[in-house]
Amino acid sequence: MARYEIAFSGELVPGAQLQVVQANLAKLFQADAQRIAQLFSGRRVVIKNNLDEAGAEKYRSTLERAGARVEVVDADAQVVEEIELAPPPLAAQVNQASAQSTGRLVVAPRDEYMAAFVNVDAPDFGVAVLGADLQDGKAPVAAPDLDLSAFSLAPVGSDMGQAKPAPTAPAPDTSHLKLL
Repeated sequence: MARYEIAFSGELVPGAQLQVVQANLAKLFQADAQRIAQLFSGRRVVIKNNLDEAGAEKYRSTLERAGARVEVVDADAQVVEEIELAPPPLAAQVNQASAQSTGRLVVAPRDEYMAAFVNVDAPDFGVAVLGADLQDGKAPVAAPDLDLSAFSLAPVGSDMGQAKPAPTAPAPDTSHLKLL
């Protein structure tokens, strides 16, 4: 049975006004203006997933009546698209250079949410090269200072004082017994 997800990227149906659509979605989702603004950030946001075909169509029609153009995607048939990453911008290279000199990572915020973490002082945990030992070296342990001069070794095969098993008693004489 196919499962679907509803995704929204901030697109409006033709002729819809942004403020009206935002108000409609706020009423539908019972959400505040900040949550609705996140929906219109331009990123793809999955609104609902694991829906059957009828449920997905119901969500799509309701959201389009509210003025939002949504995408209905078959979750089972999704293909992961590989993308090639662009080289880091010059600012990131400067951040890497300063991180190497100070041992601390300098992060440029990507949005207002990440701007709250600009002043966080965090160590720069890099990625080790393949095959590198990630365990810190252990300090050598000094041998304890013990006086063992009172001890000696017994010759091989000698009795070390183990308890000997008790000799087994002879079996009782049952020759005088008869079965009737």
